[in-house]
Amino acid sequence: MAWVVVISVLVMIILSLARVHVIIAILTAGLIAGLMAGLNLVESITLLVEGMGGQSSAALSYILLGAFAAAISYTGITHLLVRYLIRVLTGKRTMLVLVIAGIASLSQNLVPVHIAFIPILIPPLLKLFDQMDLDRRAVATALTFGLKAPYVMIPAGFGLLFHETILKGMANNGVDISTNEIALALLIPGSGMIVGLLIAVFITYRKPKKADNQSLNSKEDELDPVVTFNGKHWLTIIAIIGALVMQLVTDNLIIGALTGLILMFAFLVVPFKKGDFIMTEGITMMGTIAFVMLIASGFGHVLSETGAVIALVEVSSDLLGDNKALIAVVLLLVGLLITMGIGSSFGTIPILAALYVPICIATGFSPMATAALIGTAGALGDAGSPASDSTLGPTSGLNADGKHHHIWDTCVPTFIHFNIPLFIFGWIAALVL
Repeated sequence: MAWVVVISVLVMIILSLARVHVIIAILTAGLIAGLMAGLNLVESITLLVEGMGGQSSAALSYILLGAFAAAISYTGITHLLVRYLIRVLTGKRTMLVLVIAGIASLSQNLVPVHIAFIPILIPPLLKLFDQMDLDRRAVATALTFGLKAPYVMIPAGFGLLFHETILKGMANNGVDISTNEIALALLIPGSGMIVGLLIAVFITYRKPKKADNQSLNSKEDELDPVVTFNGKHWLTIIAIIGALVMQLVTDNLIIGALTGLILMFAFLVVPFKKGDFIMTEGITMMGTIAFVMLIASGFGHVLSETGAVIALVEVSSDLLGDNKALIAVVLLLVGLLITMGIGSSFGTIPILAALYVPICIATGFSPMATAALIGTAGALGDAGSPASDSTLGPTSGLNADGKHHHIWDTCVPTFIHFNIPLFIFGWIAALVL
């Protein structure tokens, strides 16, 4: 049973690297997990489908956010931002990538809209990337950094939710700790992500890279041209602020996105007759992410309900003894495997806390070291996972013209530059705290 997680996740990774569509890869991995756990094919499918509901809210919110993004793009307001960036940053590849990383970082804490900004900002910039010979893999790492590092290190917005999830998970298993202590503990592994970003920007992807001129599905010609800032753009900004306020007040992405859409139509910024076009564009941009998250949730449900995750941790802990350095390595590897399969840092924290806390208590890890292990193990695999919104989001923007591959241009670069330093710095944190 302990090998179910390992083998099924490896199947998903191998199929994804072989350019099998990520939905098929995850579905196949889920079926293999069920069959290895002793279920028949029908039972495996049933269990997987039952678990898909775990991400239904997120899936619907992303589709609505995609439609809202399409409505904003329709107004042409993003072209103004793009023209400004072209004027200021043309020829400055490194600076452009760092600016994008900074904008992405704001999406987790200061303006917690998560991946919703990507299909608004990135597609209009693709031609600029090509003109500058900018390696899109650098942009992918910058976006993923902004989607992950802030919530790992900063207890605000999505970061507060992440830290509180760790706190509750530890408290439910008998360990008391404050959010301030968790934030301090996660500064060390989070610093590893900063190192990874700098390596990607200044070393790995620093050289110019010629883009493929073939565009498969660019929608740019359908956007209305914009010359100057006008009244509709002010109304668009009001709609964006309204969506953000409703999201913060209700703590619900669906209500926030729906508010933004309603305001866009109510202000006549987007004509009612364009409603079908806007929704279709939204589904086109974010529909794949929604379905991947649904199926990934089902895969995680299969692993959880069959006891495969618990079995993996139990077998690992039985072999560890009391060597803290080795225990930390194995626990982080287990976290990497689990999160790679499920694709959600937030979704794996309660599972990891229930499994890790007893082991950490028995082997003498401090509460802060335990928090560092749980937080790092949860964050590990989020970057690089084919099923994670931290990789699906960047791909949704960078592949708007059909020139960016999800696995080889987003998942592999982000896995290398973030999971490796996260692992190393998280292991150090576990031993020094």
